[in-house]
Amino acid sequence: MMNEPDLIHALLTQPATIAVIGLSPDSGKPSHYVPAYMQQHGYRILPVNPVADTVLGETCYPTLAALPIKSDIVNVFRLPRYIPAIVDEMLQLGLSNLWIQSGIVNLEAAAKAEAGGIHVVMDRCIMVEHRRIAR
Repeated sequence: MMNEPDLIHALLTQPATIAVIGLSPDSGKPSHYVPAYMQQHGYRILPVNPVADTVLGETCYPTLAALPIKSDIVNVFRLPRYIPAIVDEMLQLGLSNLWIQSGIVNLEAAAKAEAGGIHVVMDRCIMVEHRRIAR
């Protein structure tokens, strides 16, 4: 079930790699400072951005399939219309945890992800949830 408190707690209390789709090189955008916060708290960030070379000191990759390792969490900072293709790629790669940031909702894609065995957190900020759990 989407946004399960136990899932959120489990994802944010164990060391993890986070593939960030849409990670921005612009430090003023949430798609930069949220992953930067997670990186500062021990998570390895794997930027997925086909138009940048490096962000947060990490090499950028054009797709999830191009990542050198399998990420524990796929964190998405893209418009809702892009979520179905991300879910399809996750299903092909066997990735199991999808985190869609605050303000981004695609119920059909989330249902397809869950039907395919992907755990989904949607319309929640990973940084806000981490801060809440870390208290």
